[in-house]
Amino acid sequence: MDLMNMPMFAALTDKMRWHQARQGLLAENVANSETPGYRGRDLKQYDFAARSGPMSSATLTTSTTRPMHIAVSSGDGSGFDAQRMANFEITPEGNGVSLEDEMMKVTTNMMDYQAATSMYQKSVGILKIALGKSA
Repeated sequence: MDLMNMPMFAALTDKMRWHQARQGLLAENVANSETPGYRGRDLKQYDFAARSGPMSSATLTTSTTRPMHIAVSSGDGSGFDAQRMANFEITPEGNGVSLEDEMMKVTTNMMDYQAATSMYQKSVGILKIALGKSA
């Protein structure tokens, strides 16, 4: 069996490619941080479930069994729904890139990429051990 046909390796490879593409966009944002009128760009968050397709038909739901329990359904007005925050900092030249924010994104992206490559290496090591070869 080809290593790249295994679902875990295909997903990790896809995730690493996503991080590489995101790093390119973040580098463009940093490079154009002083360009008048430039607006920063970013990739949509990577979603393993959307990329891998339906692997399982099992679902998990929560329910409130007593009236004093906290309701967990989204959109119930409890104020716990996830929200996207927009960058409202605009320079006098009309530039919407904050170097501090972009450098934080670059660092986070780099750490996530390193975690994915580490998982990839560990998985290859596990397969070698399973095949009876030394890791």
